[in-house]
Amino acid sequence: DEGELYVGCAGGLDANISMDYKEVEAPADTKAFKMMISGLKGGHSGMDINLGRANANKLIARLLKKAIDEFGARLASIDGGSLRNAIPREASAVVTIPLDKIDAFVSFVKDYTAILKAEFSATEPAMHIECQETAKPSQVMCEKCQHRLVNMVYAIPNGVMRMSDSMPDLVETSNNLAIVKVENGKVKIANLLRSSVNTAKDALGEKMKAIAELADAQIELTGAYPGWKPNMDSPILKTAMKVYQDKFGKTPEIKAIHAGLECGLFGVCYPHWDMISFGPTIRNPHSPDERVNIESVGKFWDFLVEILKNIPAK
Repeated sequence: DEGELYVGCAGGLDANISMDYKEVEAPADTKAFKMMISGLKGGHSGMDINLGRANANKLIARLLKKAIDEFGARLASIDGGSLRNAIPREASAVVTIPLDKIDAFVSFVKDYTAILKAEFSATEPAMHIECQETAKPSQVMCEKCQHRLVNMVYAIPNGVMRMSDSMPDLVETSNNLAIVKVENGKVKIANLLRSSVNTAKDALGEKMKAIAELADAQIELTGAYPGWKPNMDSPILKTAMKVYQDKFGKTPEIKAIHAGLECGLFGVCYPHWDMISFGPTIRNPHSPDERVNIESVGKFWDFLVEILKNIPAK
């Protein structure tokens, strides 16, 4: 938001899981159904992770586990999420169901939809779940692989893992189960881990490795980037606070954010740099609803120019 000065951010780590699976002929005396979840808010996997929004990949895993355990569903494919740094808004899965259990399965999806809507009534009022008969695939995942995959997705931690002890209302550590793609013998799962504490980020990465190993899947921890530790004695922070007070007649808020900022990367290469991060007011980044407050852009620019005028010469 305009009027906020940021002095710290979280670091991140990608946990990319892959798994090959054996395909077998789709069972006889079955029909195929496509379960689809849509209408979720999604949002930024750092800034919005504490808002209690639903993750479409976690919801589809819940539906699949019940469908497999109670109705003998066989999984053909999953398609959930699209960006590693966005909370997934949509997910779908194609399954086959024995003919003698179709009515019970359709009733289950309807009943379980009501359960999920009730759980997320405050945060996901537009949640939509449907189940439609679709063309029957020729191949499905073997039962052993299906068991490994669904249990793994079900078990992967998602959301806030820990809140900060030092800054009120700041998320310290989280994970976003961002993407699940299952098709043609290949599984790809993308997670984005964040933490302002590097050791906590590493520990969460080890937890992800343990879950993948239990499922006999492969995992790569890549793309690590550092957090940015706040410095409340920062000279540029003091300058910016005074300029804002003088120009706009109020004190700016000092904050840290549970997302990656460029300052974290700059700080590794140039540890002597003194930095703050600020900008105009942005809402719902990394979603179709992303927007910027136009009036705040001009105010931000005037503030930036005034800071540059007031930086002490060395």
